[in-house]
Amino acid sequence: MRTALCLEPEINSKWHYAREMCVNDIVTIRDATAEIPVWDLMTLARIKKSYEDFGFRVPVLEGWIPMDNIKLGNPEGELELERVLAMIENMGALGIKVFCYSWMAVNGWLRTSMTTRLPGGARTTSYDHAIVEKDPRSSGKILVSEEQLWQTLEAFLERAIPVAEKAGVKLAMHPDDPPISPLLGVGRIMSSVENFERLLSLSDSPANGITFCQANFALMQDDLPATIRQLGRDGRIHFVHFRDMEGDVYRMHETFHGMGQIDMYECIKAYMDIGFDGVMRPDHAPVMWGEPNKHPGYEGLGRIYAIGYMRGLIEAAQAERKAG
Repeated sequence: MRTALCLEPEINSKWHYAREMCVNDIVTIRDATAEIPVWDLMTLARIKKSYEDFGFRVPVLEGWIPMDNIKLGNPEGELELERVLAMIENMGALGIKVFCYSWMAVNGWLRTSMTTRLPGGARTTSYDHAIVEKDPRSSGKILVSEEQLWQTLEAFLERAIPVAEKAGVKLAMHPDDPPISPLLGVGRIMSSVENFERLLSLSDSPANGITFCQANFALMQDDLPATIRQLGRDGRIHFVHFRDMEGDVYRMHETFHGMGQIDMYECIKAYMDIGFDGVMRPDHAPVMWGEPNKHPGYEGLGRIYAIGYMRGLIEAAQAERKAG
């Protein structure tokens, strides 16, 4: 397995931090609402080349492309789908092997605070479902049902998997964040281990796989290493968000890596047990003193800490395995 950082395409201090730490693999990430035509080969090629010219490899593309109309089954979804399929073909042509996507419609990942203070003063993101329940949408009618989302997901995979297989690209589904359904009147289907088993059963293609975002899966059940072994038994965990937190599905906050309730070392050993050899990036690290909190969870210093911590865990697990 390889440690990586996610980097927006604009060169900034985080690019320099990554190179100075000898992080070779990066995940190219961008808010999908900012339209950049990555379905155009030359556009995606230029983005990839800008990372490579800085010394990085680009094995994963995360976000980037609007998909809400596909998820909702709207007429505009056909154009979005054509663009997604073209992007997957372009990824294959350029050697970008993993596409991280989600099936969260309308709301995306949700937090009720971006400035929660940890004991030492660092700022982190948190979620309190009691606040969300006060929103009028929480007591209104269901605007998007879970069944509707399963139908659109099946239709998407039917079109996307053959293209991904031909391109040599793996689709990696991210869990709902938080894994609660419904949320503000919208159903969520990637919110349980059982539903991820259902996702995998929709197609046994190796192209149909998972982004294992640890904190979300930890909110679904108690034994995270067992879930890694369960869902990764046939090699379809394609990408990992290495993340820690405290709380439960209704009230949680993110912590520094190794300071929450997840047994991070046992998770590393579980990834080794399933033979995971892909990319693992730290996710949602707290924001430290002097940082602007412009990108909550995605500033630089907390993720520098995380990379060192992750490397130490991997080295320790490798030594334990060698000695054992």
